[in-house]
Amino acid sequence: MSADTLIRRAVAEDGDRLADMVQASGAYQGAYASIISGYRVGPDYLARHSVFLAEDPDGRLLGFYSLILEPPELDLAFGADDLQGRGVGRLLVEHMLRQARAAGLTGVRVVSHPPAEDFYRRMGAERVGTVGPVPPKVTWERPELWFTVH
Repeated sequence: MSADTLIRRAVAEDGDRLADMVQASGAYQGAYASIISGYRVGPDYLARHSVFLAEDPDGRLLGFYSLILEPPELDLAFGADDLQGRGVGRLLVEHMLRQARAAGLTGVRVVSHPPAEDFYRRMGAERVGTVGPVPPKVTWERPELWFTVH
């Protein structure tokens, strides 16, 4: 990623852009589409949680994440499909871990989208279990991971 990439706190006006990125995600097509069906990122969500986004100098949304502080969990993490493998995810996870450290957290739970497990493990998360299906939206098992905050 460019040194000019900006990471900033998301505000209410960003909600539609974030929801559009969720809806357009290639990772949630086919069998996984039900989990994001109708998903929105509203002003209440943005006010309650630590949501940060990455933008390029022209204001293009590159990715975002949402950190819930109590209990500590990485709730959302999305990157632009056309930038996969270019460092946006790493930049956002590193930022999230700094935010978690600043908040005094000792770790952060991730209930991962199954295809994203390898990414989180490369970022330093450890697999600690499996979360069962939650029908009707989630009909598959998901890896449960843990980032230890140093």
